[in-house]
Order: sequence, then structure tokens, then C-alpha cells
Amino acid sequence: MRREIISALSGRTLSAKEISAEVRVSEKEAYGHLEHIQKTISKRGYRFVITHPRCKKCGFAFSKRERLKKPGRCPVCRGEQIEEPLFSIEAGGGKTLSPVL
Repeated sequence: MRREIISALSGRTLSAKEISAEVRVSEKEAYGHLEHIQKTISKRGYRFVITHPRCKKCGFAFSKRERLKKPGRCPVCRGEQIEEPLFSIEAGGGKTLSPVL
């Protein structure tokens, strides 16, 4: 399953919802796999890239957030219209990405 997610993220940027649809797992399960991939991928010379969510109402960026899941509410305006975080994997040092996890 994680190999499929890594393959889906190589060269593409996807949300957890898009990942769950592509590899046919629940969104909750996709987040669990993403957490594991985030911890292990850097050991293999790759970079796990997160595009942090933003509030659609006031533009607040959740750049210091460590959890991967989408926040429920904006701490500034209390708005609930939050963009989903996006994920991708970049190869470092000219390596080609091969899912070996």
C-alpha cells in the first residue's frame, strides 16, 4: 500500500482525498500511511514535501502545523473553510524515485 502511495506521489502533488481515491483506501488510512512515509522517506535520500493548508476566508497559512490532517478551524478568523494540505515526494541528488519501502 505504501509503495502505491509513494508511486502516486512521485512527480505529482496530491491531497489525502486524491490519494485515497487513487489507491482505494480510506482518507483516514491514507493519513496514517503518509505519516509513516514522512518519517522513513528522508532516510532514503528523498524529500517529503507538504503544501500547508490555508484559510480560504482570511488567508492564514498553517505553516507551523506538524499534523498532516486538515485543521478544522482557523485560529485567526474561526472560519471553517480550510484548503486541504497537499503532499509530494521529491528525489534528492539526482536519484530516480523507486518505491522500496
